Amino acid sequence: MSATPELKIVECPRDAMQGWKTSIPTAKKVQYLNTLLRVGFDTLDFGSFVSPKAIPQMADTADVLPQLNTAATRSKLLAIVANVRGAESAVSYAPVRYLGFPFSVSETFQQRNTNASIAEGLDRVKEIQQLCTANGKELVVYLSMGFGNPYGDPWSEEVVLEWARTIAALGVPILSLADTVGLATPEQIDAVTRHVVEALPGSEIGVHLHASADGWREKVEAAYEAGCRRFDGALKGIGGCPMANDALVGNMNTEWLIRYFSEKGHNLQLDAQALEEALQLANEIFV
Repeated sequence: MSATPELKIVECPRDAMQGWKTSIPTAKKVQYLNTLLRVGFDTLDFGSFVSPKAIPQMADTADVLPQLNTAATRSKLLAIVANVRGAESAVSYAPVRYLGFPFSVSETFQQRNTNASIAEGLDRVKEIQQLCTANGKELVVYLSMGFGNPYGDPWSEEVVLEWARTIAALGVPILSLADTVGLATPEQIDAVTRHVVEALPGSEIGVHLHASADGWREKVEAAYEAGCRRFDGALKGIGGCPMANDALVGNMNTEWLIRYFSEKGHNLQLDAQALEEALQLANEIFV
């Protein structure tokens, strides 16, 4: 019997910042990210190496990175990439441990999000995985629209599982099931997550959920009870898919995750003072 995987919280300030309508100064990003590094989350999804035309808010990722204090934190840095060019940039930075790539099981969303077909997206995954292996990095593939899509594209548990199997077979160590526009019900989350966790015991399976204040606990519990131990969140629940256009369906609030897992008896080993400072900074940045 395999050991129970360690619980991991992935804090995603990049996801919170990337769609923010007013420009966030580089110095303020650095201050916020360094405070989050002191909190001690497992992973910090801090920035992205993507086209500045597509995501202007992330155009300064390469400027932010050298100013991050990674020496005194247990948190690992994760950078999002959308193509091989971005991956080539990301792997050149020693502090970056993980590269994240959004692979949609919806053809429509893959085109919208990365300007590529699913087939082209899979080719990118293969190349990026090779880059990660050659440079001592680990790839996280997000299965976008993992719980359905609003476009009428084919979706089922089996569709998600087959793509998960295909990507895991390429050597990708971590897969994260993404509820990209907040469509998932707790029942769906349980069924899909359980399906993938049980089918791929050698892979680390995470969830990237969106939730409103009145439905978050059921969603977290569904994934947890299905065997997931890797959860993405963002302080104050800020962020989410720009196309959702619904302020109520933001990212999963990290404070909710902390509360839930503390109630479950997990010792999260987070710095409470740094967390309070990060929340205060979030109140200043996201106004």
